[in-house]
Amino acid sequence: MIGAILGDMIGAPYEFDRGSKTKDFPLFSRKSRFTDDSVMTIAVAEALLDTIGQTDEAITDALIASMQKWGKKYPNAGYGGMFIRWLHEKDPEPYGSYGNGSAMRVASAGWLFDDLETTRHIAALTASVSHNHPEGIKGAEAVASAIFLARNGSSKEEIRNCIIREFGYDLSRSCDEIRPAYHHVETCQQTVPEANTAFMEGQDFEDVIRTAVSLGGDCDTLTCIAGSIAEAFYGMPDEIWAEGRKRLTDDLLAVLDRFNEKKADNKVQR
Repeated sequence: MIGAILGDMIGAPYEFDRGSKTKDFPLFSRKSRFTDDSVMTIAVAEALLDTIGQTDEAITDALIASMQKWGKKYPNAGYGGMFIRWLHEKDPEPYGSYGNGSAMRVASAGWLFDDLETTRHIAALTASVSHNHPEGIKGAEAVASAIFLARNGSSKEEIRNCIIREFGYDLSRSCDEIRPAYHHVETCQQTVPEANTAFMEGQDFEDVIRTAVSLGGDCDTLTCIAGSIAEAFYGMPDEIWAEGRKRLTDDLLAVLDRFNEKKADNKVQR
C-alpha cells in the first residue's frame, strides 16, 4: 500500500500529460504531494481493517462511511465530478463508473486476505460501492490479484498470465509501443493494462515508478497502481519511503501504520 501512495505522490506533478515522457526526472520535488488516490487508498484500508471477517453488508457500509469521511476531510484532493457528488450524498448509490478510481484505491485488499478468491471478492466490494460497471470491478480485482500474487512469490510471468487469463487485458504492447500515443485517460480499460506493463518492465521498485511516469497520461493514478504491485514484488526502499512519509499528514499515517502492523502480523502467522 505504501507503493500506491508513493506512486501517487511521484506521479502527481506530471498528471494531465505535464511530463516529458522520460524516466529521467527528480523523484521528488516541491510538487510531489498526495492526491485523491492516496486519500481513498487510506479510506478503503481503514474500512477493511475495521471489518475483517464480517459480512459483505457490513464491509460495504464501512467502505461508504470511510470513503465519505476521508473525502470530506480532504475535499480538494482532486476527485472527479461524479465522485464528489457521491461523497456528499446521504445514501450514496453506485453510478456505473468504469473509471480508474476503483483500481487505484484497492491496494489493501491485495494484502489483507489469505487466498485469491477472497482477495478478488473483497476487491469487487471496494469497487462496487461507486464503480459498479463490470470494467470498474474488473480493474479493482485485477490490481488486487496482481498484488496478492506478487507478495506470495509469483513470478512476473505468472502474474502476467493470470491477468491475461482471468481479466482479458491485452498486455502484448511494450512501454515503448504504448508511450508515443498514450494520453490522459481515466478508465480502467486504458490504465490498468498500462500500469501492469510498467510493472512488468521495471527492474526494481524505483524503475517501475519511473517507467510508469514516463508513459504520461493520468500518471498519478497509473503510477499509483504500478507502485502498489511493485511494492508487493520488490519490497520498499527505505530512503524513498522516508521521503514520501514526510509528505503525509498524521491522520493518514496513523491508518497506514495500523495497516502495516496488521500486514506484519499476517506475515508472522503464515
